[in-house]
Amino acid sequence: MENNDILIRLRYALDIKNKDMVEIFKLGGIEVTKDEVLKILTKSKDDDYNETEFGDVEENEDQIKCNDSMLESFLNGFITFKRGKQDPKPGQAPETAPSIKTKERVNNLLLKKLKIALALTSEDMIDILATAGVNITKGELSALLRKEGHKNYKECGDRYARNFLKGLAIKYRG
Repeated sequence: MENNDILIRLRYALDIKNKDMVEIFKLGGIEVTKDEVLKILTKSKDDDYNETEFGDVEENEDQIKCNDSMLESFLNGFITFKRGKQDPKPGQAPETAPSIKTKERVNNLLLKKLKIALALTSEDMIDILATAGVNITKGELSALLRKEGHKNYKECGDRYARNFLKGLAIKYRG
């Protein structure tokens, strides 16, 4: 799943307005205009979207591709947008290195950051995935949320990420 697709689905699922998208990017450290947000939220010609589900998303050749660092900045800004600015603890260095190193890790990061931003418990996440028709155990979910390098870490595939966003849409939009 491409980063633009993730942003489109997340925006739809949580009904985020365009001006809020600009604010979230700003909180994440990236300055974008409303026009640029609209170009990020356009689908490319080769994407297969359900037109009824994403009806407000237009097809455009001027699409701005969302890279990994841009998506991570958006997710960090989304946490700040939902939970407020957090001051670093004494002796804690601010995180500067990007967490995303490969495409598969984008999905792991997406689940982690959305869990934090929306203050979800593991049970909430399991329920959201079950709403979308995916049954997952608490242990499997825990493996997806682990830090890379942990012996029980598991890369999150597109199936889980796509269905989690689908479950969010069902939960928040009805």
